[in-house]
Amino acid sequence: MAITFEMIKQVTAQLYERSLKQIPDDTRQALVQASSRETNETGRRTLQIMVESADAARRNQSLVCSDSGVPVYFMQIGTKAQFDGNVKQAIEEGFAELVATINPPLLPHVTNPLTLERGYQGKGMPITTFDLVDGADYIDITCSPKALGSGRWAALEIFSFPDLPTIENFVLETVVKAGSQPCPPVVIGVGIGGSFDYAAKMAKEATLRKIGTVNPEPILVDMEARLLERINKTGFGPMGTGGDSTSMAVHINYCAGHGFTPVAVCFNCWINRRTRARCYNDGRIQMLE
Repeated sequence: MAITFEMIKQVTAQLYERSLKQIPDDTRQALVQASSRETNETGRRTLQIMVESADAARRNQSLVCSDSGVPVYFMQIGTKAQFDGNVKQAIEEGFAELVATINPPLLPHVTNPLTLERGYQGKGMPITTFDLVDGADYIDITCSPKALGSGRWAALEIFSFPDLPTIENFVLETVVKAGSQPCPPVVIGVGIGGSFDYAAKMAKEATLRKIGTVNPEPILVDMEARLLERINKTGFGPMGTGGDSTSMAVHINYCAGHGFTPVAVCFNCWINRRTRARCYNDGRIQMLE
């Protein structure tokens, strides 16, 4: 058996729609916990409204936010996975079919960067990256749409042999520059090392880590804790209303590289859009998030 064109088309469309109409369970829990700790009354009420709004969207199958962003997929391809049909074409057709059928309808957020023309189709859309999983007989698909609030404020800088304080200060400067515009409390992803493009990939993938999970690298465990504490002391608070809850989590990935060290920082807004599924050679579809 093989993973079919229709499976990929169906699953990628479903993942995008689900990411727009609910928030991940770990994110809801983090918002509730932040509300119980928040010392600013307005910030605390804002967090409560966020949870109520997300619950209502899930219950009514409405959009959590009208800015649906653009579909972004991360596909991990098992080396034993078998395909029956064109994978990229299936993703494109799934998105097109969803645009035609979803209720409420999506706004035309896909933008040509050369002409600023907006619509639902465009070069390289949906945005999809691929990686390999040795020995697996499945494809693992994560959908994490990017919208203006969180997407606008990502940053990358290349350093020469930076120490940890230099890296941490760059992350903090990026957060301060962004202020409340990424719609906090945010999840912050950081990628350190590798090459220019790989650092950005690592930062984006870091935002997909579940809130509350522990980094396997002890140095990064401490760095994540320090950064989270410093960021929450900025006082931006939920949606800029002030308070202690500017970030729900800071997640860091790293890779060996040369003496030049790229550092990338990106944000997921409070909705923290993230859905995930696996498609197996035997026809099974497993919804993971």
